Amino acid sequence: MDRRAADRLLFETVRRGGVWGGVQAAASLLLAGVYVLLPAVMGRTVDAVLGRGDTALWLTLSAVTVALLVVCDTVDDYAGAVANARCTAWLRHTLLGHVLDLGAPATRRHTPGDLVARLVGNTARAGNAPSGLVWAVTELVPPVGAVVALALIDPWLCLTFLAGLPLVVLMVRAFVRDVSDLNDRYFATQGHIATRLVDALTGIRTITAAGTAARECERILQPLPELHRHGLGMWRAYARVCARDAAIVPLLEVAVLAVAGLGLARGRITPGQMLAASGYVLLATGVSSLVASVNRLAFARATAGRVAEVLGEPTVAHGSAHLPSGGGGRLEFRGVTVRTAEGDATLGGIDLELPPGALAAVVGRSGSGKSLLAALAGRLVDPDEGEVLLDGTPLGAVDRGELRRAVAYGFERPVLLGETFADAIGFGPRTPGGGEMRAGATAARADAFVRTMPEGYGTPLTDAPLSGGESQRIGLARAFVQSAPEGRLLVLDDVAASLDTVTEHHIGQALTGTGPLAHRTRLVVTHRASTAARADVVVWLDAGRVRGLGTHRELWTREGYRAVFRPESGDDAGVRR
Repeated sequence: MDRRAADRLLFETVRRGGVWGGVQAAASLLLAGVYVLLPAVMGRTVDAVLGRGDTALWLTLSAVTVALLVVCDTVDDYAGAVANARCTAWLRHTLLGHVLDLGAPATRRHTPGDLVARLVGNTARAGNAPSGLVWAVTELVPPVGAVVALALIDPWLCLTFLAGLPLVVLMVRAFVRDVSDLNDRYFATQGHIATRLVDALTGIRTITAAGTAARECERILQPLPELHRHGLGMWRAYARVCARDAAIVPLLEVAVLAVAGLGLARGRITPGQMLAASGYVLLATGVSSLVASVNRLAFARATAGRVAEVLGEPTVAHGSAHLPSGGGGRLEFRGVTVRTAEGDATLGGIDLELPPGALAAVVGRSGSGKSLLAALAGRLVDPDEGEVLLDGTPLGAVDRGELRRAVAYGFERPVLLGETFADAIGFGPRTPGGGEMRAGATAARADAFVRTMPEGYGTPLTDAPLSGGESQRIGLARAFVQSAPEGRLLVLDDVAASLDTVTEHHIGQALTGTGPLAHRTRLVVTHRASTAARADVVVWLDAGRVRGLGTHRELWTREGYRAVFRPESGDDAGVRR
């Protein structure tokens, strides 16, 4: 973990506490000052009661000091809670926005479960930095003030305490060293458990069908012993510092009080000063409160490091160029290569040009790179080499908002976002009208079943369980709606996989007819020969390269092309597209 990045994020987080952070700092500092004054006031009150001062005055001052202690403590807690809440909200908003800006690569760098753990749990810990930092600083005021007060009462008291102070400093330093690495490992293990849990929830139907719930539970909880070991290590570090505190601090207190007793016997100090000295020696050796503050900061620093690690990932940079007016969606791939983390080419040297308004089908065996080519077309992924152009403009140079309006996507397994069917179909950079939404749903063969819902397009998605085909049609309707009126390119990644033959035929007619989609370039990833037969041009991919380009009729004369549409062998069935 980059400690400096964590520290920078912590300080920025503290700054986001705003005025409440300042209120807490002021209240905490005043509280620390009152703690320093209290033993002196109580000591003077005792002397006054013994006939060495104005009893009424000092009793009143004692009562005022105690009341001020209660008020400052209340304000300190309230302001700290508000500042922490503001900082946590800022951290979560910042991290969530950054993760979404990372786009599709985010879940390849960090698993979804780990990202959720960082977004929910780690930000809450790091968001406590304002109160942790304020308390860690102000916890130093009472010990320093107590040492000064001991020197004012009797220099020998101060010298006696300072003789044992190095042992206390070494004790706290050892605790900080021990707990820092343990915190890092503890939260990393939490992320591993969260990752396994999210994977299991995603595949809950498979787990239920396979009857492996008990085995999956064991897999999710397998890192628990490691988590227990790291947690136990933190408690042991805390126990060690507490044991040393219990051994060293009382001896130091006894030594100071013994010197104070000698001073009282010799008349150098009064009984009230003796009482004040006993209070100050407790403040000066307040290791437990200091360790608690340091422990909170250590937690905040460890979790801030995990948040900073994600925030340090570079987001996708967008240009400010605009697409030429009147462009019809000409799509070009120039020397495009995409490599895996190991350096192997998933797509290699793709040179391809699709004319404006063309219906292009992308076919190939599983693992040939079809979905990756579709992702490159709308800049869901950037190539490692070469460039992709839309109407002659490199995608990387196009303004982000304009690019998202120009390219619409439909996916094989769409995730329906929003509260209602209308929200899911209209989800995108612009809000379509009701007529436009119904037209898109009709083209996707979704309007009929949506109208049968209790509230039609206003029906909450949670109240309407959908089949795979119905979800796919809603996702396709969203793609159709968002492709107009500014759309230039419509990318459909195997959207007919869960559709019956009749529905797939009607949707094929919508893609090839004279409707609003006719003047847009359509890039359709498909496994079906019927879809390829309707296309103006077919891109045949094989092992990450373009093996053939032409019409379906032209390519059908080649045995390898015909084999693409036959059922795959068992050896290939498990390969990802």
